[in-house]
Amino acid sequence: MQLPEDQIRAGHIPADLYRQIPPGTDLRRVVIVQEAPRSYTGPIVLTLVVVTGSVAVLLVIAFVVQVIAGAAVAVLSATGGLTYTIHRTSKTKKGI
Repeated sequence: MQLPEDQIRAGHIPADLYRQIPPGTDLRRVVIVQEAPRSYTGPIVLTLVVVTGSVAVLLVIAFVVQVIAGAAVAVLSATGGLTYTIHRTSKTKKGI
């Protein structure tokens, strides 16, 4: 018996618990309930869900802002209030 859990499984009652048992109690009927080890699966899954949801919300917001900006530029250019041109330089230089 190397571990305290092995002692409890073998029927050994630790001294600190033995002192708490009322006198006259049949020790063969005493049941020691161990607390289950903590599981970290729930908090890890919750963290992953929150992070994934946050990224998804940010992507949706970025897409909506892009669509709104494109629509605003289209409306303003159609009404003549805004123009957007791209000037490309020629690849060949003209003679000096």
